[in-house]
Amino acid sequence: MRDIRPDFGGRMGHTIRQTIRYVRASDGVRLAWASIGSGPPMVKAANWLTHLQYDLESPVWRHWIEFFAERFRFVRYDERGCGMSQWEVPEVSLPRWTDDLESVIGAAECDGPVALLGISQGAATCIAYAVRHPERVSHLILYGGYATGWAKRGDPQGLRRFQAIVELIRFGWGTDTVAFRQVFTSRFAPGASPQQLEWFNELCRRTTTPEVAAHLMLARSEIDVRELLPQVKVPTLVIHAVDDQVTPLSASRELAAEIPNAEFVQLDSRNHVLLADEPAWARFKEIVLEFCGRGAANVREIDRFGALSSREREVLGGLAAGRSNAEIAASLHISEKTVRNVVSRVFEKLDVHSRTQAAVFARDHGFRAR
Repeated sequence: MRDIRPDFGGRMGHTIRQTIRYVRASDGVRLAWASIGSGPPMVKAANWLTHLQYDLESPVWRHWIEFFAERFRFVRYDERGCGMSQWEVPEVSLPRWTDDLESVIGAAECDGPVALLGISQGAATCIAYAVRHPERVSHLILYGGYATGWAKRGDPQGLRRFQAIVELIRFGWGTDTVAFRQVFTSRFAPGASPQQLEWFNELCRRTTTPEVAAHLMLARSEIDVRELLPQVKVPTLVIHAVDDQVTPLSASRELAAEIPNAEFVQLDSRNHVLLADEPAWARFKEIVLEFCGRGAANVREIDRFGALSSREREVLGGLAAGRSNAEIAASLHISEKTVRNVVSRVFEKLDVHSRTQAAVFARDHGFRAR
């Protein structure tokens, strides 16, 4: 096993530390997994093309990681075939994905039952694991998930579109022509900025080969966990963006209808991957914390930080560290008068009245300067 502790203080805006290790899957494949944050364990099943290091710098995934790491011991891993896990693998299938999730949970040595987060294809993996080990799962959160892949949905037109995308991946993925990849990636976040799409395109290129990417897509089309849905015995939350371009809303409705006592929530978004600045993301955080018993009031308080500018966050970081205005000014290469003005704006936005109150609020709510 390998222990890596990278410091992502650059493009991230503040330091996030994670531990990356390796575990052997049941068939010997090397899986890279990471642990970040502290608190009750939350394990995210692998979903489409991740990279444990690049995702921390990502304008698409960073806010997801930050949110869960602030409230949980957040464990995630790169699926077989991509990222920091082994690329050339003997098999990709739902049984293998479920075994891989089991291997990672075992390696993470979580105390007690874990909450599972299944995004997209990861939902089926989480469902299979929860049926296999209900005693090890405290909560099941399924976002943008589905019980059947395109080959099992009885939708010939949808299947043809899917197969065309697979061919596009196979023959255009590795070229220097970004348009090949963007046809695919733009469906994941049609509301994304050019910078976000550029990052997603680059992630695709760097994370696996065209052949493996096509193989992973085809394996997803064969997923079918319909028979398992009535067997799920753990508390389940199903969430879906109404205008999701990757997975139809009906797929999550099927999950919620067939899983006993599942809670279903629709979000007003067209993004398969929710973006940090859209209202649906704030709602997602709120309902997840309510479901897991972590308190929606807390996340609303923390979201006060979202109103701060980059400069205001830097100054608040200085206040939290107990620095004087002069020390903050020197560290940021600005005048003390500017610091005083920024401090006043910070007080107003956080609804506090003193430096001490601002510092205590920041420390109590896990604030990190950007």
